[in-house]
Amino acid sequence: MIKCLSNASQILTLKTAHDKNGRLLQPQDTDIINKASIIYNDSEILWVGTHKEIPSSFAIESTIDCSNKCIVPEIVDSHTHLVFGGNRAKEYTMRLNGADYEEIAKAGGGILNTMNSTKSASEEELFTSAVDRIERIYSLGVGTIEIKSGYGLTFESEKKITKVIAKLKSHFHGRVNILNTYLAAHAVPKEFKNSKDYLEQVVLPLLEELASEGLVDFVDIFHEQGYFDLQDTKALFNKAKELNLKIKIHADEFNDNKGAVTACEFDAISADHLLCTGADGIEALSKSKTVATLLPGTALFLSKPMAKARQFLDSGCRVAIASDYNPGSCHCDNVLLISSLCAKKLELNITELWSSITLNSAHALDLKSQGAIVKGLKPRFSFFNCESIDEITYTWGKNLAVNINY
Repeated sequence: MIKCLSNASQILTLKTAHDKNGRLLQPQDTDIINKASIIYNDSEILWVGTHKEIPSSFAIESTIDCSNKCIVPEIVDSHTHLVFGGNRAKEYTMRLNGADYEEIAKAGGGILNTMNSTKSASEEELFTSAVDRIERIYSLGVGTIEIKSGYGLTFESEKKITKVIAKLKSHFHGRVNILNTYLAAHAVPKEFKNSKDYLEQVVLPLLEELASEGLVDFVDIFHEQGYFDLQDTKALFNKAKELNLKIKIHADEFNDNKGAVTACEFDAISADHLLCTGADGIEALSKSKTVATLLPGTALFLSKPMAKARQFLDSGCRVAIASDYNPGSCHCDNVLLISSLCAKKLELNITELWSSITLNSAHALDLKSQGAIVKGLKPRFSFFNCESIDEITYTWGKNLAVNINY
């Protein structure tokens, strides 16, 4: 069936940004069209342009009036940890009152707090709470969400979380596109002598089992001092390659561990965090297909310096922004709000801002057929009740998104 989204106030196409592969973007690369329409079918965009120029050759069978609305490429949140039990609200208060990570951990907080709450929650409880979270994220205009495991840290609990994510994929099929990332290598439980033992006894065997069931889209690891070192990372990535699974990495968050360099060496789909990435890591990313995914909400939540976004961008890196929504270090599920709040601090121009949560964030999930409103790409859009694209990123904290069944 050929359909039409008709007479939108503005459409953000990002055509030039798409043509430039999401790199070295200029403000004019938004390619906004006023009083515009989109013709599409279930699989691809067929035409986009001003409403008065709609070709008569299309046999349009269904039309949706988008007057007084703006349309943008579908917003993608490419890094979340939204399946978890309990909450860590008290920890944020402790942090505001001056407690550091060690003090919070001694008081029973930190990732082990979430691990215990997640382990004790049933699969149905985790599923139900995650559905509520996804419904809210969807209401904010986000149509594709990556979800990581990583709060189980035992064979059975990590398996449970991965299966919950698989169930969420099925539940939201047709409305929200969900991708399932295996992050059992998130932290080392206290009962293991070291990271290598945990990797060999839990992470790698479970990965093989889950991969055989076709449940895993990506494999991820927290490559950081005190967590998983280069040897661990290479062992996991080599196993992922053996299983034909795509790779992501938590890189260079606390220290410059050359995580970005390692990501490029293994052709990772994305390298995420990058707060401490050095010049060699930035150069490697600029010459690779690996997307540099920044998580400024986490830096804001923890009061850390932001990633050097301008250096990544000016070097020609492909830069995405994601929420990192999680219970401990960024309890914010709104990637549009985060990117709008932090854009000036990160020195992003408007095209870089929008591309970071649409075009480049789609590529951070290896979704190369979406992210711009261009003929031949998939018809995946987000809609907003406003007259101007400018209003969307200007109106902090007010949800202008509207869900349209198109």
